[in-house]
Amino acid sequence: MASPQVDTESVPEEGYERGLGSRQVQMIAIGGAIGVGLFLGAGANIAKAGPSLIVMYALAGVIIFFIMRALGELLLYRPVSGSFAEYSREFLGPFFGYFTGWTYWLMWVVTGMAELTAAAIYINFWFPAIPQWTSALVFLIILFGANLISVKLFGEIEFWFSMVKVTAIIGMIVIGLGVLTLGFSQAGDTAAVSNLWAFDGFFPKGIGSSLMTLQGVMFAYLAVELVGVTAGESENPEKTLPKAINTLPWRIALFYVGALTVILCVVKWTEFSDGVSPFVKAFAVIGIPAGAGIVNFVVLTAALSSCNSGMYSTGRMLRNLADNGEAPKVFRRLSSTKTPALGIATSVVFMGIGVVLNYTVPEKAFGYVTSVATAAGIWTWLMILISHVLYRRQVVAGRLPASAFPAPGGSVCSYIAIAFLLFVTALIAIDADSRICLYVMAGWAVALGIGWVVLKTRNPQVTQRDEGHFEKVG
Repeated sequence: MASPQVDTESVPEEGYERGLGSRQVQMIAIGGAIGVGLFLGAGANIAKAGPSLIVMYALAGVIIFFIMRALGELLLYRPVSGSFAEYSREFLGPFFGYFTGWTYWLMWVVTGMAELTAAAIYINFWFPAIPQWTSALVFLIILFGANLISVKLFGEIEFWFSMVKVTAIIGMIVIGLGVLTLGFSQAGDTAAVSNLWAFDGFFPKGIGSSLMTLQGVMFAYLAVELVGVTAGESENPEKTLPKAINTLPWRIALFYVGALTVILCVVKWTEFSDGVSPFVKAFAVIGIPAGAGIVNFVVLTAALSSCNSGMYSTGRMLRNLADNGEAPKVFRRLSSTKTPALGIATSVVFMGIGVVLNYTVPEKAFGYVTSVATAAGIWTWLMILISHVLYRRQVVAGRLPASAFPAPGGSVCSYIAIAFLLFVTALIAIDADSRICLYVMAGWAVALGIGWVVLKTRNPQVTQRDEGHFEKVG
């Protein structure tokens, strides 16, 4: 029977330590909205779309806000660690919970592979004599150790990683505005707002080319949903989670739209290319001493931040799967510090394999890894939105209690976001370079399907849906 009210105080602790305070949850939310996709990936997208990329980031940002408000409504209805996999299981059935949990795990493992390799490359900027595998291994061990010690240490590391990223972007915006208004620095003569349209217009390559950058733009937003995974370990989820989600629009406006607008005013869009960080380029054009070194440090922290988040979320997702009989029971165990140590360790092993593989594959394969992460992320976001639509139907029918943090517009914004994500998936299918990730996801779906059949044979009750919670409230 469903209870008439859902009180966050009565939600199971699940054995985790509620060690993430408001300050840390806020910074995890901010850090999740600033990744390597912005610091590095934006260069290639500027070359493809010119200044119109600003609009693409703004458009995608609106959709991301719709997704996060949908997730926020679900989180305040029932805040649990495991988040979207749990909601998929509740509203779509056990198979979707199983599929979403494992797919989110895959997303973070392949992201961790990419980020560790990227971090090692950034270290080579200062210390070219250090072998790449050495740097990657050292970072892997340090972050693994931090995640094992306690959730508080994870939160503290993520807090300071995010501080570095935020400070760098705000610094870039302030310096850029100074160049535009006061005309100082080497870029003073060429920096102007007119750079946004002076070189073949605002859409120099056409609207079609601009839309094709949406897949890369969506990769830059991966990890904003990480706030949902922290729900089971937040000290005060009913207060910290809404605040973190509601501040998302200004974070997107400032860190993405604002930063790119300033950069494209200071530097002509024609000077950007694939593999060149917009921030590195802007600092170089302005002529700031040690600018390249500063930005290299920032992108290093961005990579380590992403890998740190990956270890955190994969361990929790494996435990959630084990709790539901969809992964080996051994992953249910918590260490003495209340962390899912074995789940984290298993994920770290797979991330380590990725570092080894990155020695032998061509550079293009590195991009394939990020496209797989994007496809897995799109699936996760779709499950959040569909679960939200189905939850709203149950609320309207009086079968479930209303959330304390309802999404504006009810299900309407979720339907808009679903249509947008399906459109982005179609764009991925059109692009020959990105299309391979859909083949990988198809293979992943087949593998999970086989796993589900085996699970159904060995443990039939796990695959049966419990409809008890949909009984009438009141």
